[in-house]
Amino acid sequence: QLQLVESGGGLAQPGGSLRLSCVASGFILDDYAIGWFRQAPGKGREGKGREGVSSISGDSIKYADSVKGRFTISRDNAKNTVYLQMNSLKPEDTAVYYCAAGRPRLFSLWGLSQTSYDSWGQGTQVTVSS
Repeated sequence: QLQLVESGGGLAQPGGSLRLSCVASGFILDDYAIGWFRQAPGKGREGKGREGVSSISGDSIKYADSVKGRFTISRDNAKNTVYLQMNSLKPEDTAVYYCAAGRPRLFSLWGLSQTSYDSWGQGTQVTVSS
């Protein structure tokens, strides 16, 4: 039913750029908040400790401090797709990136909380290295 599919990961040089895409199906994108989360290698167990990177709900957007000014989230409702443009990449950005859909009770406070999201994609690997 409800599905999210990430793509666009790969290898980038420090200072380089990647654009991630999250294609949603089985639901109307406008009705949900969409978040990007990441799990760095060796950081917590699988399915736990995913860091909220950026999220969007309607016209409201949130960014983690660590990516503010470097990453940009956007949405194309006609394509049911959310993008994460990642610029000025750093080695510490290396992680598996996941998109997720949910309906946070209060987006301004919980929009980057993993527990606010119920449906998850399978992830796409981003590696930033020389």
